[in-house]
Amino acid sequence: MINGIVIGRQPQVKVIVRISGYPDLEIGCVINTGFEGALTLPVAAIAKLQLPYVATINTNLANDENLATPVHRATVVWDGVELEVPVLAMGRRPQVGTLLLNNCNLNIDFSDGSILSIEAL
Repeated sequence: MINGIVIGRQPQVKVIVRISGYPDLEIGCVINTGFEGALTLPVAAIAKLQLPYVATINTNLANDENLATPVHRATVVWDGVELEVPVLAMGRRPQVGTLLLNNCNLNIDFSDGSILSIEAL
């Protein structure tokens, strides 16, 4: 089970990014159920972590804007399991999408300071 917290009506969890030869890095991420991918990180964070580039894809934002978005690859630890996931280089705050939430139950009470849980089905 993964636990997080609601802060300012934003459900947040910590995602562990694993880079060979370095200590694990915990990154606070907002859960975005409107994002079908795994993870987004700001461009500067991806550069600092030196995540390997995979491709550039066309993404469609909520305002219907299309954006060429670089995709990188990262190893994350999600509910105790190490996974290779695509990471989109975009935005100003890290986000977790529904690809990581697949086959999980997400339980959130939208009240500041409330605990949220993500459990495998």
